[in-house]
Amino acid sequence: MRSRKLFCEISPLTYQISLYKCRFVRHMQNAFSLTRFANEISKKPLPVLIYKQNSLMRRRLGDVDLQLQENKVVNLNLSIPKVTGILIKPKETFSFWHLVGKCAQKKGYLMGLTIANGSPSCGIGGGLCQFTNLIHWLILHTPLEIVEHHHHDGVDLFPDYGRQIPFGTGTSIMYNHVDYRFKNNSDQTYQLIFYTTDENLCGEIRSMVPLNFKYHIKSEDQRFIRVNKDVFRVGKIFRECIDKTTGIVISKELIKENHARVMYPIEEGKIDG
Repeated sequence: MRSRKLFCEISPLTYQISLYKCRFVRHMQNAFSLTRFANEISKKPLPVLIYKQNSLMRRRLGDVDLQLQENKVVNLNLSIPKVTGILIKPKETFSFWHLVGKCAQKKGYLMGLTIANGSPSCGIGGGLCQFTNLIHWLILHTPLEIVEHHHHDGVDLFPDYGRQIPFGTGTSIMYNHVDYRFKNNSDQTYQLIFYTTDENLCGEIRSMVPLNFKYHIKSEDQRFIRVNKDVFRVGKIFRECIDKTTGIVISKELIKENHARVMYPIEEGKIDG
């Protein structure tokens, strides 16, 4: 058991000092990096739709204040114009924070749901992890290389409600040092497109030419287990690459292994062991 607190845990002041340090270091890394960040936005969609997905913006999340869900919708609509239409050309890297920038109150961002130390919290610009969740899900259906991805590891905070994608495929972001990034190592240009309806955040990834294969993301051996007095959600997430012509699975890779402590009540009949 860890006996000494980290510097950032001593007080709110030391936390802010640590936060500013992390942001400064990332700014310096970006400034002196040779990384070519994607910057060009085109209003004209590329011709080939590779994959699309919708994500429900308002979901029941335990006893979380519903106003935070409404605020999240505002935050999403403020950030989408900074990303939609972005072209990721060969050898370029997509960075969420490079495009969106800091979410400040003076820009119109509101208090939204965040996760802090494994528990629900709130902060200005909260809820944008739903945006990067959708981006990540789209990228998993392409050959693009994910170069920075952070998980809400270790905890399962809310019961499933209208879940469309496997648990464990989400993202964690925090301006600007906890980013979501992927690189285009192919010879084709890709494009991300996003928009909202009354209920959904909608996303597409497009390219100039179709792929000869498709991807399928699936969970296996997903279940709840008891360890001492705690309940954990475990399972494995795999990505299959499938030849479109033959339907043959070309490859199958493990992309995530879940072992998350469940933070909500589970019926005894649903727990193994």
